[in-house]
Amino acid sequence: MALGTAQARAARVGIVRPPGASPASTEIVSRLQGELLSVGLEVAFAAPGAVREPDGASARAGLEQLARRQAMDVILDVVGDPPWAVDIWVFDRQSNRPSVARVAVDPRAENASQRLSIRSIDVLRSILIENHLVEARPDVPPAAGPAVPGVTAVARPGRLAIEVGAGLLTSLDGVGPAVLPIVRLRWAAFSRLGVQAELAGFGTRPAVGAAGGSARVSQQYALVGACACGGPGGRLRPTLALAAGALHTVADGDASAPLQAHSADTWSFLLAASAGARLAIGDRLYLAVAVAAQVAQPYVAVRLAEAVAASTGRPNVLVSATVGGWP
Repeated sequence: MALGTAQARAARVGIVRPPGASPASTEIVSRLQGELLSVGLEVAFAAPGAVREPDGASARAGLEQLARRQAMDVILDVVGDPPWAVDIWVFDRQSNRPSVARVAVDPRAENASQRLSIRSIDVLRSILIENHLVEARPDVPPAAGPAVPGVTAVARPGRLAIEVGAGLLTSLDGVGPAVLPIVRLRWAAFSRLGVQAELAGFGTRPAVGAAGGSARVSQQYALVGACACGGPGGRLRPTLALAAGALHTVADGDASAPLQAHSADTWSFLLAASAGARLAIGDRLYLAVAVAAQVAQPYVAVRLAEAVAASTGRPNVLVSATVGGWP
């Protein structure tokens, strides 16, 4: 399975070994090294401690420093022991901005190490040719080759994630909890940072009551902002988000005679901050939970019999649970 013929300036490739030294990890590292050396590429090795976060995910800053220090074009980060993924980082020497592709396999699959090695070499070959680090041979097709059962290649960052779920929205000033469907879109622009859009509404309508009347309150909102959520990678990741948007609040009154009922329909500017966590399920799916504080301006006050019975948006608290996926 040849990569191609090396250019006059041989590309320099680094391999980050996994923390352990199991037979499976040794096999993968040996296969990768042998294939690279066979086409005249320079190969160097790096210890995992300087380029890996505590959860085992690749640390972008450490890899960038390693690439600059040793003038590397590509770094292969073998993740896990036994290995379940290989991150292929490509560094542009002009801009020094990295791109990364992940090749993953279920470590419980039969011949997992061999499958991961073969698939990683196929993907690496395509990346080297695409970035003009090797020349394509006429007798070797540029495609990544046939898929190996049980192996998936996941590109990151720059991936769109879609989440659906529900949230419990409540005011801290008298408006009870409402259950709202939630749709969330996340674009992982970088390995750790991304853009997030969130829509929620058309849920339950909590009631606010007092002597002589009551009101039912419904709320919908839309938010867009930045998030520290990143793309695929790592089994458990914390998430942070800061967003702004609009809150639509409708209060429908119901009064006993001689009082008269009124309705209010208000749009407000909404600012939200949230913190949570994401748990990966396989390579493409994950569960996410978050707690958010939302502040609206102007906030909405619910008046019953000329007295303020409750208000919403100063602040509201949202607890959400969603299921997400990377298409």
